[in-house]
Amino acid sequence: MRRNAEEPRVVDVGEQTTAVVAGEVPMSELREFFDAAFHELGQRIDRGELRPAGPALSLYHSEPGPVVQLEVGFPLEHKVAPAGSVVVGRIPATRAVTYTHRGNYDGLGSSWEKLRAWAQERHLRLAAPLWEVYVTEPHPGDDPEDMVTELYWAVET
Repeated sequence: MRRNAEEPRVVDVGEQTTAVVAGEVPMSELREFFDAAFHELGQRIDRGELRPAGPALSLYHSEPGPVVQLEVGFPLEHKVAPAGSVVVGRIPATRAVTYTHRGNYDGLGSSWEKLRAWAQERHLRLAAPLWEVYVTEPHPGDDPEDMVTELYWAVET
């Protein structure tokens, strides 16, 4: 397993308009929700109805528990017309702690815990939202250890 060489840090994030599929989903159904959301978003991209301005992301409105309220989608340069399950969302301008996770999605939980511990050691108060940016898109045959995911967790200022 590859180690994450970078340390967490504090960043200021600008507001970002997104095209997302939103839901309140049991953790046990999260994979199916992601698959369905990205399928629908992919169809809109293929038809030219939306153009992502960056990699895929998921935004959580609170810390994940048995059920999570989240949005899955892409950042946009311009708003799009809602259609089907796809709606306009946004990542608010905020100060956040961030950490780059390298490796399989199965290790994201430990990276989130590292980010939490780092923030708490510095007496930063974590708040909502928290989000993941999937810098690398997984493809069949790719080595899962080569995947890169940026984690962001808003902090109170």
